[in-house]
Amino acid sequence: MRTLISSAFVSLDGVVEAPGGEPGYRNSGWTFKDVAFLPEAFEIKGREQEEATAMLLGRVSYEAFSPVWPGMADFAGYKEMPKYVVSTTLAEDALVDDWGPTTILRSVDEVAALKETDGGPVILHGSASLNRALSDAGLIDRYHLLVFPLLLGAGKRLFSATDKDAQKLRLTEHEAYPNGVQKQVYDVVR
Repeated sequence: MRTLISSAFVSLDGVVEAPGGEPGYRNSGWTFKDVAFLPEAFEIKGREQEEATAMLLGRVSYEAFSPVWPGMADFAGYKEMPKYVVSTTLAEDALVDDWGPTTILRSVDEVAALKETDGGPVILHGSASLNRALSDAGLIDRYHLLVFPLLLGAGKRLFSATDKDAQKLRLTEHEAYPNGVQKQVYDVVR
């Protein structure tokens, strides 16, 4: 069984919307304009590229990342890695040609089936709605969180407000950086 890892930039109050500057959100770009950049706080991002064997994205994140990431040196590790996009609306002809093999999954059940295949970890980037659905379905195995010292108020949240049983997590790695960012890595306890 493959490990599904959710990787997210998140504000202290749980907002994950527009950390890199995506348009349409009032606090867009909060990871770099509101907190001093320290390269060591992002070490986990390079490690994710080395350890992951596939990437999972929702449609909105795919449409944001696919025109940009294929040509960026910072994300070269993802170029040829298999990608899976979960969407009920994305058409095959909307996939980019220069970002390695990409498969469209049409449901959370298809993500569950992907987890049952042989292979290494699958990394989930961005994709707030997909994160919430997969968490609620019990499919996420680990969280890689970079928690920023900001309260953003409104915005898309990493976790749903669904009334459900408590999900226990085990902190396996953490570090606080001088800019106030905290790395928190949690394994889901089953």
